[in-house]
Amino acid sequence: MKKLDKRWTIRLGALGLSAALLGTVAALAAGGGQADPLVTLSYLNETALPQLVEQVEEKASQRQEELEQSFARQIELYKRETGQTGSSGTGASAGYTLVTMSSGQTMSLQVGCEVLLRVGAASVQADGNPALIDLTSGGTINAGASLTKNHLYMSTIEGRTLTASGTVKLLVRGGYSVA
Repeated sequence: MKKLDKRWTIRLGALGLSAALLGTVAALAAGGGQADPLVTLSYLNETALPQLVEQVEEKASQRQEELEQSFARQIELYKRETGQTGSSGTGASAGYTLVTMSSGQTMSLQVGCEVLLRVGAASVQADGNPALIDLTSGGTINAGASLTKNHLYMSTIEGRTLTASGTVKLLVRGGYSVA
């Protein structure tokens, strides 16, 4: 009889322990939330990830504003140091400006000025050679030569001028003056 009672006791104990473990697992599986240490996929998708994305976007927009302000300050400082005003015909700007010249007009180019001939004919004047760098072909153009249409040229030395032969349309970026 003692053997029978011992077996029932062991079986009942094992059954009770199994029931307790199954109950704990079921409770953990049914729960899950922000306060629960068990993180569910729905919590990640619906709460955590949207908050994280919002924080990252907020930080990125703040950083972008800071960089834009810093860049604008640096441009203004550069313009003051080089004497470029960016308005009233100096042509100093970040983008290209369409400039139309009549026959005989000249355009003086500052260092770093880029010119692209679109319509008409123009020639370059300079005290020495090379007069301009042809960025399209990777070569140079000498004083007295005509510009090739749709080629981008850059002035790397002070004192370079362009003379229009008839009506000329140029895209210009950088400092210049027309006389």
